[in-house]
Amino acid sequence: MKTFAESQFPGRLVAVEGLDGSGKSTQIYLLKRWLEAEGTKVYFSEWNSSELVKSATSKGKKRELLTPTTFSLIHATDFADRYERHLVPLLRAGYIVLCDRYVFTAFARDVTRGCPPDWVRGNYSFACVPDLTMFFKADLDVSLNRILEGRPKLKFFEAGMDLRLSNDPYESFKIFQGRILDQYLAMSKEFKFVIIDANEPVEKQQVIVRKLVSDRIDLDQFKRRSPLPLPPALRREREYVEPEEEKDEDKTA
Repeated sequence: MKTFAESQFPGRLVAVEGLDGSGKSTQIYLLKRWLEAEGTKVYFSEWNSSELVKSATSKGKKRELLTPTTFSLIHATDFADRYERHLVPLLRAGYIVLCDRYVFTAFARDVTRGCPPDWVRGNYSFACVPDLTMFFKADLDVSLNRILEGRPKLKFFEAGMDLRLSNDPYESFKIFQGRILDQYLAMSKEFKFVIIDANEPVEKQQVIVRKLVSDRIDLDQFKRRSPLPLPPALRREREYVEPEEEKDEDKTA
């Protein structure tokens, strides 16, 4: 599997992976906002978001009808639809594409649910590898606490309750997510994941994320001809900083 750069695409794809509750979605959102503020051509896509299959997935989850194989095929259909309709066209147009989860989510989750590894990978054999994949490695207790800070209980499939690992959803979550973590770590060298300590504060992680992206990708090549206007918060920040600089110059003079 080649990267998009190796396949001669003008654009670049950056993916984030991690356990549920690892904080990866927060990090890629902050990265997107920063790139937009810098005037970069950027597009965001997330796992299981294709309009083609979203409603079917939602109904299947609510009724607990999805077998591991069905789950795997639905997610592969979702990815293929987004890959063909959104990711590839924008990469050909010279965008930086950010993905909250990529094929590695299927490689880890579906295999943990019992699907044959070669079969799962075969379903995604059409896809190029990201130009940069960041894996946010958080302790299981940290991930669990972050999820429960946002909502009162775990979701059925998120906790792996369909696998009957434990009657206790919290214990099931730790077993299920622990096995997924093992799958991620096993493929980290193969796909050259950059592992980030997701137990660290959000701000510290974001500094690392921005530096990685800046070091791996020449962002100047992806600037918009007409930059987007800055968000109001950033405009106010810059308006505040500039007068302070003028005052310092006056004092020096």
